[in-house]
Amino acid sequence: MEQRIDPNTQPGYAAGTDPAFIPGLTAPVTAKKPDTSLEQEDLEQTEQEQAEPEQPEPEGARARAADAVASDDDAAETPADEKEAADGPAFEASDRRGSITADREGVRFRLDDQEAEFRWDEIGAVEVKIPRFGRRFTVTVHVSTRRWFNAEVEAPARSSLKGWAEELDAVLDAYFEES
Repeated sequence: MEQRIDPNTQPGYAAGTDPAFIPGLTAPVTAKKPDTSLEQEDLEQTEQEQAEPEQPEPEGARARAADAVASDDDAAETPADEKEAADGPAFEASDRRGSITADREGVRFRLDDQEAEFRWDEIGAVEVKIPRFGRRFTVTVHVSTRRWFNAEVEAPARSSLKGWAEELDAVLDAYFEES
C-alpha cells in the first residue's frame, strides 16, 4: 500500500498565476471544467458581425434622424428639458490617434478606427494611471467577466494629467455605482 507524504492542498491563485486576478476585486477561480458555451456564443456573434459589415452613416443623415425624432416627441417637451437630460458631468481626453470618453452612457475607448464601449452596468471597476514621468494618461476598465481593457492618451502637457484625473473622478462619482 502506497501513502502520500505531501499534504493535499490546492495552489492559491495570485497575479503570478492568473493575470486577471485582482485582490479584493475578484474572487479566485476554482479549478473546474472550462465553460465553452460563452466562447461559442462570442465566436458565433463575431462571425455574424463579419458576415454583415456595418455601413457608416453620413453625419448629415444622423442630424436629420435626430431632428425627426425630436419633432415626433410630445409637444410638452421643450429644448430646456432636453438640455437638462443631457446635463451632467462628462469627460473626454484625446490625442492624434485615440480618445477616452466617459459620460452618462458609459465609457468609450477609441484607437484609430477601432472603438470599444462599456455601459455602466457591465463595468466592475475603473482604474486610472498617471505616470510619474511622461504624459501618457491610462484608463483601465475591468468588466465583470474577469476581463479588462485599457486605453492610453498622450496629454499635450504634463500639467493637464491631474485635471483629467479630477474630471474623470467627477464622472465616476456621478454615474458609477459600486456593487
